[in-house]
This record gives sequence, structure tokens and C-alpha cells, in this order.
Amino acid sequence: MSPDGAHRLGRELHDRAARIIPGGVNSATRYIGAPYAFARSQGQFVWDADGNRYVDYHAAFGAILLGHNDPGVNAAVSSVLGDIDLLGIGVTEVETTLAETLVDVIPSAEQAVLCTSGSEAVALAVRLARAATGRRYLIKVQGGFHGWHDPVARNVISAPENAYEWDPLSFGILPDALQATLIAEFNDLGSVAKQFDALPGQVAAVIVEPIPHNVGALLPADDFLQGLRELTAREGAVLIFDEIITGFRHSIGGYQELCGVRPDLTTVGKAMGNGYPVAALVGRRDLMTSLRPGGSVLLAGTFTGHPVSAAAALATIARLRTSDVYSRIFALGDRMRAGLRDIAADLGIRATVTGLGSVFVMYFLDEPARGYQDLLRNNDHAYYEFHRRMTDRGFLMLPLALKRNHVSASHTAEDIDQTLDAARQVLTEMRDDRAFM
Repeated sequence: MSPDGAHRLGRELHDRAARIIPGGVNSATRYIGAPYAFARSQGQFVWDADGNRYVDYHAAFGAILLGHNDPGVNAAVSSVLGDIDLLGIGVTEVETTLAETLVDVIPSAEQAVLCTSGSEAVALAVRLARAATGRRYLIKVQGGFHGWHDPVARNVISAPENAYEWDPLSFGILPDALQATLIAEFNDLGSVAKQFDALPGQVAAVIVEPIPHNVGALLPADDFLQGLRELTAREGAVLIFDEIITGFRHSIGGYQELCGVRPDLTTVGKAMGNGYPVAALVGRRDLMTSLRPGGSVLLAGTFTGHPVSAAAALATIARLRTSDVYSRIFALGDRMRAGLRDIAADLGIRATVTGLGSVFVMYFLDEPARGYQDLLRNNDHAYYEFHRRMTDRGFLMLPLALKRNHVSASHTAEDIDQTLDAARQVLTEMRDDRAFM
């Protein structure tokens, strides 16, 4: 589909929004140009404001796991509507059941609190770690994204000259908030240990996405996460797994269930509610108990534990516990990754296809990437062009460099094969256009 004439209504809606919403979108990464605006979603498909249909691999940054407007999730939400809405006081059965369920399915969880967003859950985890240790410093990896709040808002998709250096995500953040956050390299335990050595007894926590999906899919080496566990335990620091993306998407117990490493605190969200606004912080009882009313760490939020979001999460988790969702989406993800590798080899394109389970990523690199240093060699122009041209053909892949793609339980083998046919056409055109130069 053409990015111009086929999107008149979408462009008009965007222009209308831009007159009252800064930039026309309510989150910085939502503006992608055509198709500008969306009107409907169902299963593996979304429709833009002009009625054009897309096979959706963006999946709301991975929040959609079962498929858009899943009937079971919607039925669970409907079941609480009319009975109870937001109270902002006391507790409800549905949020209690969700907390019990999280403790049951996430290996490291002994207690849980519900939040509304991933950024909120991470902010709480960082605060809790600092309170528990009485220490100042936080270590994160270059390329790791943990929300937009001040202490972690630095060094994500950094330009080469800023990588590992001073690279805030925004103006308006007090330097002191960011200077207490130190930068290491993913899959390089020595770089983390170096920060501990430089500040003995002063590091409160290490926070890490077990798979840094905000820069595509950097897969952890066998000993890296276990090494973090041993290092933080030895140094008396808190290990935080940010599983906002990996949680529930890769396994019902998160990536920690797959790798066997037990962090002290874990944040989960996105796929947990199949698109409804819900997140959680879970962890060790001795840490979590500080969040109790009158405890030493403040937990507050009018919308936390909202019955609608809790019902959506319970329905999603119930589906994951009683169905073949994981075997299905892992098989489809394998099919996509294998197909893209074959196409790249056939066309002689320098590319590395990676991912896990339902996530697939095509880096335009010679060799597999272990850490962010390797991603500095990625052809970001080609990455963008591939996603842009696939979207223009009706296969929605967020046209931003290093953004990942997701398969949902609603996708079919036919969808994958049609996507691969389109990918072959797109990559052939890009080769002929010398987009890989």
C-alpha cells in the first residue's frame, strides 16, 4: 500500500490531534508517519483510519500476547463491570487473587504488589533496593530501558559518541539523579564487577532486562545472569530483573524460569494483561514487607490493582496455564527466524536473525551481537528501511532502528509464510537500491 494516498483520513486525524496533543501522539515512540492513526484491532490484525489492514508484529511493544481483543480476556473484564469499579480503598478479591497467582507462577516471588505501568513498577523496585541497602548507586547496562522515570533514564539507544558516556534520555532531569546510575555492558560480567570495585559497599542494586529487548534481542550468555546473581549476593546488593517484556511472553514464570536464576526483585507487565494497563513488582518477602502501610517505603497509587486490569491479567494467565500458547508461538517464531535467515543467505545480505520464542529481530550485522558495543556496527538505515517497507506492504513492524517484532497466539503459519514472501521482495528491492551500503 502507498504511504501517501492510502492514508488521507489517518493524516487528517493525526493533524487534528497535533493541534491539541504535542506531536499528535501520547507517547514519544508512537509517531511513525504513515499510517498515522488506527481505528480497529482484532486477533493478529489492526486496521488504520483509512481501512487498510495490517498483520501486526508490533503488538503494542509486546503487550499483545494472545491477540487483539481476545474473547476470553474481554469476557473476564465484562464479568467485573457492573459489579465493582475503582474504590481506591481497601482491597478486592480480584486483585488479591492476581497477587496470589503471581507468587504461584513466578519462581522468585514471595510477595507481590500491583502497579499500573512498567515504569511505575521499576521506580518502586529501585526505591525499595536503595531503602533496603542504604546505598546510593544503581548499575544498568548500556541499551537497557527501564522506563522514563529519572534514575534510569539514560544510555538506551545511544549514538556511538555517547554510548557508555553521559547520555540522558531527556532534558529536565537533575544530574544528581542520573549520576548515581552507572553503566556497564551486557554479557560482560567484568564491566559490572568494575563498577562494584570502584565504589565498594556503595552499590544498591543491579537492574537488567534478562534479554535486552529494547535494543532488539541480546541473548544472555550462559554464565552472565548467574554471574550477576553471585556478584550481587557477594556484594550485598539487590538483583532486579526487569521482566516487563520477557515476563509472560517467554514463559509463564518469566525468563528466570527458563534460565534458573532467581533475582531478589522482579518487575512484570505488558503481556501479563494482554494489553490492559497492569504491572507488578514481586520479590523476596523481607524486601517487599517494607511496602506495607506504615512501612519504610511508600507505595501509593489510585489506580493500582484496578479490578478491570486485574481481571484481564487473571484471564490471560489462566489461558497461558491451560493451553498450548507457548508451543504455538515458539514454533511460529522459529519458522519466521529460519525463513529470514534463508532469505538473507539466498540474497547475500549481511544480516543476523535472532530472538527467542515469539520475538524475532533482523540485525544488519556480520556477526551475532553479544552486547551494545556490537550493535554500534548495525546498519540502522537498513533496519529502519526494512521495517518501513514491510509496514507499507501491510505487515506492521515498528519503523524505528532496533525495535523488535512479536508473534501472538492469533498469528498463523500462513501469516508467517506471507510475511516471508513480502520480506523476500522487500530485501531484494533494498539490495537493488543499495540500501545495505
